[in-house]
Amino acid sequence: MNQLLNKFKDPELGRNILKRIREIDVSNVVIMEVCGTHTAAISRLAIRDLLKEKIDLRSGPGCPVCVTTSSDIDHIIEYAGFPGTILATFGDMMRVPGSRTSLAEEKSGGADIRVVYSPLDALRLAMENPDKDVIFLGVGFETTAPVVALALERALAQKINNFSIFSAHKLTPPAVEALLQEKEINIKGFLCPGHVSAVIGRRAWDFLGSKYGIPAVIAGFEANDVLGALEILLNMIKKGEARVVNGYTRAVKEKGNSNAWSMVKKYFDVVPAYWRGLGLIPESGLEIKEEYAHFDAKKRYPVSLPLELSSPRGCICGEILKGNKIPPECPLFGKACTPEKPVGPCMVSGEGACAAYYKYDRRGGNI
Repeated sequence: MNQLLNKFKDPELGRNILKRIREIDVSNVVIMEVCGTHTAAISRLAIRDLLKEKIDLRSGPGCPVCVTTSSDIDHIIEYAGFPGTILATFGDMMRVPGSRTSLAEEKSGGADIRVVYSPLDALRLAMENPDKDVIFLGVGFETTAPVVALALERALAQKINNFSIFSAHKLTPPAVEALLQEKEINIKGFLCPGHVSAVIGRRAWDFLGSKYGIPAVIAGFEANDVLGALEILLNMIKKGEARVVNGYTRAVKEKGNSNAWSMVKKYFDVVPAYWRGLGLIPESGLEIKEEYAHFDAKKRYPVSLPLELSSPRGCICGEILKGNKIPPECPLFGKACTPEKPVGPCMVSGEGACAAYYKYDRRGGNI
């Protein structure tokens, strides 16, 4: 407990929240945190272990690296092999396995693959290398998409024609709804993502209460944010309430960031998308509009590859993303699959559930 309380600017506040949570008359309530940053925070703060008699915390499809399919990885690897091409990607995509290889392996074999920290860095690469075609792997949720749209807008304005985007962007509310329709686990409440909600707004989650009768709280990422949100959730569950509460008012508004979302809608269409573990989900992806097809890598460099959605043999990342399993239930976890030598994507990203469990939840014999 002291490790958690040390994360509070006011440890007494943390002690009081924990005391109130333990006094709520519920037990073994299944709550899903949708955001990978929440998963990492919950493990780092030891919240899962501290509240294990009250709450069964399950990780959801909140890691953009993890939900990217093997098929998408295969396609972008194919592009990396094109002569005269620079592939730009975020660093945590490098070791995600495709069906045969990874970007890291391709880079070691001579492919020109560059790690960037922003889509604007990829655009800068295109400006600095006019004799090369720069393809940016666009992975992320609603928080990343506006910056990618901005990069596209600048490419248009500056007529940077050797730049394109492979959009693997995903939208989170449709994935959460898909989980509820499967009804494989009895989720009683959701911890909704703070960063995503800052873009799409609190109202975007109202369907949880109105359609499915499930309460939710949008939370920030500090210790008091997460614990405070869990307290609100448990009280709503006990009272039978089904509302969506904004517990992150310093960043999230009712309607979100209209400017950011308008930028996304200007350059992207909402389309069906494949998710690792969840399959094809309607209206859950973003594709560059036809009028900007020159900047769409999928249309500019069409390749024909089989649709590959399976995880590596023995890997249960798909089940973990649905909340059906937890990382220690995977036979590969901590043995054949570690952060140094990951088998599945849930062990690659710092927001992946397996990586978080491996780094934090093994301490003190928790696993």
